[in-house]
Amino acid sequence: MSAFSEPTWKRWLDRLLMLNVLVVILGAGFFGVAVAAQTQGRSALMDLFQALWQPLFTPAISLLIMAALLSGILSWWQRRVLKTDRDSGS
Repeated sequence: MSAFSEPTWKRWLDRLLMLNVLVVILGAGFFGVAVAAQTQGRSALMDLFQALWQPLFTPAISLLIMAALLSGILSWWQRRVLKTDRDSGS
């Protein structure tokens, strides 16, 4: 067992975000297949993608961007606070 144990909520949040990334990646692949099918005159996949865009893919992409920005801001803030603490502690 490790000395540092993650809180349960963090593990579940990480799992949710990994599932979200999977949805976005699969959505991008699905979009590529739908575009390729539409160039061949088959529009059923593109119609399905367009139906899923608003309720599924838009929130998934928004959550991915928000999580990335929040992670970047928090890590920047932690580095800044840790640097300030190290500078004032010496």
